[in-house]
Amino acid sequence: MNSENTFTFDWRKDLERSRNLTRSEKSGFELVLGWYESWRIHRQLPPGRDSARMFWKAQVTPKPRQPWQLDQWAQAFRWFLKYLRFCEDCGKPGTSLYERVRNAVEQAGGRRGLARRTRQTYSAWVGRFAKFAGDERAAMSEERAREWLSALVTTEKVSFSTQKQALNSLNFYFRDVCGREDVDLRVTFRRRPKRIPNVFSFGEILRILEQVPEHCRLAAELQYGAGLRVSELLQLRIKDLDLERRQLTIRSGKGDRDRVTVVPASLTERLAEWKQETRRFYRADREQNEPGVALPGAIERKNPRAGERWEWFWLFPAPKNSTDPDTGICRRHHLHESTYSRALQEAARKAGIEKPFRSHDFRHSFATHLLESGTDIRTLQELLGHADLSTTMIYTHVAQNFSGAGTGSPLDRTLTGT
Repeated sequence: MNSENTFTFDWRKDLERSRNLTRSEKSGFELVLGWYESWRIHRQLPPGRDSARMFWKAQVTPKPRQPWQLDQWAQAFRWFLKYLRFCEDCGKPGTSLYERVRNAVEQAGGRRGLARRTRQTYSAWVGRFAKFAGDERAAMSEERAREWLSALVTTEKVSFSTQKQALNSLNFYFRDVCGREDVDLRVTFRRRPKRIPNVFSFGEILRILEQVPEHCRLAAELQYGAGLRVSELLQLRIKDLDLERRQLTIRSGKGDRDRVTVVPASLTERLAEWKQETRRFYRADREQNEPGVALPGAIERKNPRAGERWEWFWLFPAPKNSTDPDTGICRRHHLHESTYSRALQEAARKAGIEKPFRSHDFRHSFATHLLESGTDIRTLQELLGHADLSTTMIYTHVAQNFSGAGTGSPLDRTLTGT
């Protein structure tokens, strides 16, 4: 442990400066403590002995480890707990710059009313920048931020969308956390290349749907049949489904926009049956006096009991209750995105699909198939919820009756003799 005169109150920096550890030990300590820090931040747990025990039980002991690893990692935690006691004695925080910056961004995002996923994205990027910056002074330097953004392009060769995400995160950080009014990171993006969406034939879609397990199949069919983003699908509530009019209302979609899309006629009867199955989960929660489902912020404040009403219940609820990461309340959530995505990828593998598949490809295929069947581009724009028609126009590059993909090859005429 360093002397107080050289102490920085950032465990990474102080570990690096420690004189009584070898380079190999420092590397091993940083590996496990960084792993512990990421695990703890994700679960919103404070640093300390209790969270260290939880981490050890959840992440270290379930898998076989080498004796030397366990010994080194145990030493790392003893060093870290000693470091925390020293910080406490000095009246200083025991968290790293990485964690302090992430927490500041999360809190600022909460005050601004940003979505949880947006807050997580911004805090993760700004945390990466803080690691690059190295200390608090550099972490507030726009010049250092420009260096990091340049390194993302030149060294890590990230994509255009990743560059933009990092830039937006830093803009938010300097304005809303550091209090800067005018932020100019002087970043010029390279021209974004056109990317063709991954589209599957109707036959391929049917083969995938046939392999989707029962607990996810109706959701998958609805995602393709209505052209939904996966977040829009999983966050549907009972009130959003109108089977008589065969309409589905998407609330607070991308860009915080609402829209209405179609419900496939072939699914109306099964959706009605599914609602009755879902009501069993709802009744079980009410009989056990479980907390109601999570609600949008304004409604939660104005009518906190609304989450106990049937119309606000999830259309695709999770089979078990879990802890809400925002509030710490154990309640019923919707089907988890990772569970759904894994089921689709496994279904594509079983169906013999020879292209990479992800859930968003249902939406791409929905749009392309509608164009090929004669739906006009403006109607498609409304169904997809695109703010700009140019976004919808990308599907004209893959639809067979719009693009060159529907043109016959001259080789065919040669082989047939025509």
